[in-house]
Amino acid sequence: MRAAEDTARARLRDRVAASDPGLLRLAAAVRTVGAIGLTVTVLTVLGTDLPHLVTGALVAMVSTFAIREKQRSRQAVTLAVGLPVALVSMSLASLLHHRVVGGDLVFVALIFCAVYGRRFGDRGTALGLIGFQMYFVALFVGATPEGLPELYAAVAVAFGCSALMRFALVPETPVGVLERLRSAFRARMAQLLSAQLDLLDAGPDEADRALRRVREGTARLHETALLIQGRLADGTADEAVARLVQRRIADAEIAAERLGLALLRARGAERVDTLALHLPGAPVPSGGRQPVREEATTALRRDLDALRVLVLRPVEAAGGTGVAHLRNRLLGYRDEENVPVASPAVQDAFRAVGDTARAVLGLRIALGGAQDESDDSPATARSREELDAEDAVLDAEEEEESKEEATGLERRTTRAAVQVAVGSLLAIVGGELLSRDRWYWAVLTCWIVFLNTASTGEILVKGSRRLVGTVLGVLAGIVLAGAVGHHTGTAFALVLLFVFAMFYSAPLSYTLSSFFVTAALGLLYTLLHTYSLSVLVLRVGETALGAACGVIAAAFVLPVRTDRRTNDLLATVLRRLGEVTDSAVDQLSGGPPGDLMDQARDLDQALADLRSAVQPLTHPATPLRSRRETARYVVALLETCAYHARTLAASAELLLSRPSIAPDPRLRGATGRIGRNLEAITAHVTDEDAGDTIETGPSIASLLGPTAPPPPGQGRVTEHVLRHLQRLDEAVTGLARPLDVPVKASEG
Repeated sequence: MRAAEDTARARLRDRVAASDPGLLRLAAAVRTVGAIGLTVTVLTVLGTDLPHLVTGALVAMVSTFAIREKQRSRQAVTLAVGLPVALVSMSLASLLHHRVVGGDLVFVALIFCAVYGRRFGDRGTALGLIGFQMYFVALFVGATPEGLPELYAAVAVAFGCSALMRFALVPETPVGVLERLRSAFRARMAQLLSAQLDLLDAGPDEADRALRRVREGTARLHETALLIQGRLADGTADEAVARLVQRRIADAEIAAERLGLALLRARGAERVDTLALHLPGAPVPSGGRQPVREEATTALRRDLDALRVLVLRPVEAAGGTGVAHLRNRLLGYRDEENVPVASPAVQDAFRAVGDTARAVLGLRIALGGAQDESDDSPATARSREELDAEDAVLDAEEEEESKEEATGLERRTTRAAVQVAVGSLLAIVGGELLSRDRWYWAVLTCWIVFLNTASTGEILVKGSRRLVGTVLGVLAGIVLAGAVGHHTGTAFALVLLFVFAMFYSAPLSYTLSSFFVTAALGLLYTLLHTYSLSVLVLRVGETALGAACGVIAAAFVLPVRTDRRTNDLLATVLRRLGEVTDSAVDQLSGGPPGDLMDQARDLDQALADLRSAVQPLTHPATPLRSRRETARYVVALLETCAYHARTLAASAELLLSRPSIAPDPRLRGATGRIGRNLEAITAHVTDEDAGDTIETGPSIASLLGPTAPPPPGQGRVTEHVLRHLQRLDEAVTGLARPLDVPVKASEG
């Protein structure tokens, strides 16, 4: 009974870890709600009146979520500097509240400085956010010069409670966050394996849904891998260990994605296109709608389940004979003599299982150090030797740091500051026409729609989502205000619940987050005895006005069109793709080793930025359906290209530790067409008048030409990478049609 309960708890823990990688959203929500609750408790004990209770609660919320630095020492400094910034901002708001022109000008200047401060990194962003939000809080509670001493006390208590929650009660350490992210990676990889097993067995009616689950699982695993890579430098004391873990995470991610493709081919889709795992809504390829009916697939299903067990097993857990047996059997499929008799596609699936097991072994060694090797089979011992050789090569490399785009970042910050200032000025004027007392809601919305956006389209989408969430939140506020009445304790409890939900849902849905914050504000109005239906309706009007002012400022003041931003980001992705491909092919051809994993990570980040920027183009409400489908198709093709480029990079690094595989100098010449095509597409994206064209022609394999046979006992790397090079060539060529790049047939 207890074993069943432990298993159920472990499954629930893995499910939570997978849905919230590193528990980052849960920790942020708990920390914020805890700071608010602790502040309200302390102020209540001190006999503070209700307006200052609300002030303390809002200040605690802002001072907690505004600070996003990873190092605790830097967090402490920012929090300490944030207190005087908050006091100065609230003092200005209370002193200038009745001086309309002077107060408005100071508020606009404060907004400009707050946005411009982002150029100074996380600390500048946090202090700017604190300064703006504290001014808003002072307006919200109606602060006056006479009440400043009590206001200062409430602010000081709120900052103190925020520090207590952050550094003592719910601490966030880089090491702890990284450890939770590693657990999330294991959980998400196990979920992906479960989805892949379902795909193997899915019948005709279930195939599309099973493929959708595999696609979603692959995307989530990649998301967690990026989160881990972003936290490695701060969460790992040894730089060499951080680079090793980064390499092993990339290995495991690529192996799992490759396994999914092999299983899809095993269903009968011998010529499956890798686009199937990347294009939303893509059906299972023809021929792949029937479950596999071979005898060998019984063992394949068993081994997929065994692989899932290995993935979920904690690194620190003891090995055991049973686990060693599973590991040895799965790694044995890396030797041809152990692959069962079956169709070629099913045999490839067994080989993919073996490669994934090797990646899991490498990740466990990187995270947990040396392990018991007494039960190793020859195949397992050989895999360990390969991993050790890779580690030695990795330790010998020197990592170079590069600081790019500092000037570009400053330009974007300056532009955003000017746009927000102009938009806020419009919002102030329009907001005061709607209400002399609640005009600041329009300014707040204008400010918020500019956060983490960089184009007019992104601002329009974010503003519309905030408006929808606000309308729904107003409806909820009407119901809750009538139900709660003047029960202060119940209202505060609901506010805390909504604040928790707001921060927990913020990364998932901006509409949902806006709904919760509006419902919470309705309850705060009830507590302050300023609630009325007209107030909530006015909030909707001010929100719509603020969003409109933000869009107007973005469209007419130093505008960055969505097309321009997406083109810039698309060009960046293409350049990163070319860099990874060139470096990988050079190394596969016998060139010196390079920082391929760092380049692959830059490619992933560039692709993530592009995916975010095209949201206005792919939004369901966009009227240009053909354009929406084009954007989705281009991103899907780039996902395919990135997958094959990451696989080439992993193969190139694997070559360094595999003496049985020799590089192939022919690859460098045969793949020149891929690089030239990427350059041609990049030139066309950055300049529509460019005359570059795409080359097409014979397959990569036919371009290799003759070469001397490899030394005895060695095989060429060619057979391991040729399929990926061919698929990459086809995907790059496929970009020509949606991007309107001219195509010409190669004379060779």
